Order: sequence, then C-alpha cells, then structure tokens
Amino acid sequence: MSINELRAIATFAKAAELGSLRKAAVAQGVSPQAASQALAQLEQHLGVRLLHRTTRSLALTDEGRQLLEATQPALGALERALDRVRQAQDEVAGPLRIVGPRSTFASVIWPVVDAFCREHPDVQPDVQLDDNIGNWVQDRVDVGFRIGAPPQDGLIARRLFRVQLLVCAAPEYLARHGAPRTLEELNVHRCSVFRHPGTGQVLPWYFEVEGQMVYRELPPALSTNDADLELQAVLSGQVLGQLTSMAAASFIRSGQLVPLLSPYVTEQMGVYLYYGNRQQPTRVRKFIDLVVERLSDPAPFVLTAREIAAAEAAGRKALRKHR
Repeated sequence: MSINELRAIATFAKAAELGSLRKAAVAQGVSPQAASQALAQLEQHLGVRLLHRTTRSLALTDEGRQLLEATQPALGALERALDRVRQAQDEVAGPLRIVGPRSTFASVIWPVVDAFCREHPDVQPDVQLDDNIGNWVQDRVDVGFRIGAPPQDGLIARRLFRVQLLVCAAPEYLARHGAPRTLEELNVHRCSVFRHPGTGQVLPWYFEVEGQMVYRELPPALSTNDADLELQAVLSGQVLGQLTSMAAASFIRSGQLVPLLSPYVTEQMGVYLYYGNRQQPTRVRKFIDLVVERLSDPAPFVLTAREIAAAEAAGRKALRKHR
C-alpha cells in the first residue's frame, strides 16, 4: 500500500466520523480540494463509490461501510503507534549509538558519556570504538567522532578541538639515549611507529616546517597497531614516540613525559563531532549539546606553545644535570 492510499483511507474514515469532508480536511491539515481529490482517487482505485455526498450531507454506501469496519481497527492501531513514536521523540530515553576511533579516545569520550548517563539514566549508550571507518547508515549511528579530516559528505560535522602531534620521551629514555635536537637526529634514536589497525600501513611521523606539513619515515625500534601500548612503551623509557596531545598532555604536565622538537609540532588535525541531520530524537540532541559543552574547551587535551616549550626546556635542563 502506498502512502497516498493510506492517506486517502484516513481521509475517508475521518469524513465518515465527522460527517463532513470539509471538517475531515481541516482535521488532517489539508485543503478541502485535496481531501476531495484523495477520496475520488480512492473510489476510482477501488472501482466503487464509498460515500453519498451532497453540498450539505454525507452518508456511507454499503461498500463504504464495509471498508470502514475493516480498516478502523488498523487505523486506530496505526495512530496509537504514531503517538508512541511522537512521545518517544521527546523523551530522553532509549538507545544511543556512538562511534569513534579506538586510538587514545576512550579517555576523551567516557567522561562525557558518564555525565550524560548520570543525568539521563534511561538512555542506553552503545559505544563502538574502532579505527576503521564504517558505514554510517548500515551501522545505525546516532553520533560519531573522527580524528583527522572532516567526515564524508552528507553528514553534519563540527570541529571540537585541534590535535597536536608531539615527539615525546620519558626522562629515563633521555638519561640513557639523550635527546634529538633536529629532525635528522631522529634516525639514530629508538623510535616507535604506529601501524594503522585497518590497513596495516605503517604511518610516518608528521611535522610542520616553515608552515608546511612534512613527514619522516623512521626505522622502527617498535611498531604496534595499538595506541595505548605505544604510550606505555614511551612511558617506560623504551622508545621515543610521536603521540597525540590527547594521549600525552596529562603526562607532560605531570613531568612523566618530555616533549621534544617543539618548533616542529603540527596542529593540522582536529577532532570532529558528526551526525546525520538536524531532526534528531531528544536524547541525541541533548548528547550533542553536552559534547559541544564539554569538549569545545580543549584545555585538557591541548597544550599551549608556552607549555610545550617550557616542558622541553625543563626536560633538557634535567638531562644536563644528570650528565
């Protein structure tokens, strides 16, 4: 059954209930001409007359009475179902499907999800962290996050904060191996490289040199497809690593990591929030609002240029004293 046939049957039933095709048109928010045309098309489609109507009165034919008796229960059930959907649209309850990158992102998204669930305990979040880019429609995503470039066309995207790529070392590593002062010196250091979980591709290290993005492919002392493991390897003093500011900021501020080569830090990537359209259930709209409120302040995940330079200077000063 097409939507036009369903609307015509609903118009017919409302006209029979109210005794007037004009009143039925008003009740359904259409013009009297549209209601009359819908009824005429239905009668033509069925090949029978459903209503006897004059300018002042309206009565069911035998065929019209049979159709009304057969369709009233289904129309009533349909109206109740539509009412439930309308009510659910306004409730902050139900499933909320969230996707985002696995790498270093759990610590970013969980505080927001936790705060949202405390305020709205009837929401059931389904959080899928995966570094592969899935299919928005097939995965039935409500809200997504991406690190890097904006997501595909057809989605609404909002940049939340920039992502810095920072060469970092633990003080233990610096005490044993020293610190590189130029990009070229990285080739003689123990460097970790990240292998993309989806493609298996080894990613180079990226830098900003005189306003341009450049990259270096380095001989790996360690390669891994897990960002948390790479972070632990750097913290333990095994290797140098190029880490995102999301992963490294708190450890740099606590002195557990030292940023290096600070003049070459690149900030061209960003964290993006994205969603399908503006007609969202209330639970989705409220979650988007909370994400924007919490994550538009980048302070926990982004270091200022002064912080980076000061942390590098302090680390190099401590290294000179140690030696």
